[in-house]
Amino acid sequence: MKTILDKGWSPYLAGALSGIILILSVWFTGKYFGASTTFVRSAGLIEKMLNAPRISKMDYFVKKVPKIDWQWMFVVGILIGAVLASASSRIFRWKALPDMWEARFGHSRVKRGMVAFIGGVVAIFGARLAGG
Repeated sequence: MKTILDKGWSPYLAGALSGIILILSVWFTGKYFGASTTFVRSAGLIEKMLNAPRISKMDYFVKKVPKIDWQWMFVVGILIGAVLASASSRIFRWKALPDMWEARFGHSRVKRGMVAFIGGVVAIFGARLAGG
């Protein structure tokens, strides 16, 4: 009999658990969990280390102070949880991109990386445009 440790996590189970966590997050804290603000705040933290006076004058960072908060920890938790889930189902491998990307976009790592990067930029732009 195959178990979760033999075949990996079901995307349906993972999606259902994510939905339950979202409902509990809103119920107990009144806040939706998300990641897009975290990426902007992380960029602000990096720039704050390099040029703090510039950050203190930017309107966005006056409202959304660059800091490590619960959302930042949530994103770190996503990374840790993904590694633990992958390791527990014995499918963990260090890979820059899935095999599917090589089949679709060719052998060039640079081309595949650029497509992934552009997709990420489009996704984060859309998330920020929608208010997170």
